Amino acid sequence: MAYFVPVSTENGANKLTENPCDLLDFQLLNLTDGQTHTSASGDREILAVLLGGKANFVIGEQTFTQVGGRSSVFSGKPHAVYIPCNTDFAITGVGSVQIGLCSAPSDLDTAPYVITPDDVTDGVWGAANFTRNFHQILTATGQPHLPAARLIVGETFTPSGNWSTYPPHKHEREDLPNEAFHEEMYYFKVNPGDGFGLTRFQNDKVNDSYVINDSSILMMPDGYHTVVSAPGYTTYYLWFLAGNHRVQAVVSDPNVGWVGRTVGMLRELGH
Repeated sequence: MAYFVPVSTENGANKLTENPCDLLDFQLLNLTDGQTHTSASGDREILAVLLGGKANFVIGEQTFTQVGGRSSVFSGKPHAVYIPCNTDFAITGVGSVQIGLCSAPSDLDTAPYVITPDDVTDGVWGAANFTRNFHQILTATGQPHLPAARLIVGETFTPSGNWSTYPPHKHEREDLPNEAFHEEMYYFKVNPGDGFGLTRFQNDKVNDSYVINDSSILMMPDGYHTVVSAPGYTTYYLWFLAGNHRVQAVVSDPNVGWVGRTVGMLRELGH
């Protein structure tokens, strides 16, 4: 079973060719102007993250028009649309649009809703050459008006030459408050698009590194993970998690976890 695969960017709904996760799934939806994708959520909740462009959504009896606006993931905060379980939906492109459909099992009875850039919090994680910028789109912290059963979703931008998700961490066991079980996926883009990055993934079965190209995905049912951008390029990843609940707790790689404790000192020194 592969943990890292390319994701097709063909027109329509592009499904994963392999998926080692039990809870999480992902589709990349590419629509032209006026093209409509229809489906049903079934026993899953879906967060449709507008990666670039605009779309109209009809979800059950509700309609949301002209959702989106940024031209690409590298040009501002996102719009997103929450599609609850047991709901028919249709998405129509307003011009060309690209949407990431993140999903997980759910029995939450709630109405669909739109997440606007004003709902998205941003900030900086890390320090020195492991500094990265983030957007929190759908989290359990600070967004009580955005209900979800399992999904936790955000975006990270790793600058040229920097490391991200560093120190490497895992969240594979239910042992609160120390660690919480969550599967996770990273959907990658690179700017400029001909660039690359690297990601390392390690669990009991593998200890591998993969070349990040534009539109590739790392799927993590467990294990430690980290990312680095090649000099001259910015890597982006849409990250999304699902577990038994939405309380997060991670464990750092014991070999390099000490680096995380230097963040405060490095920031005081201006790094």
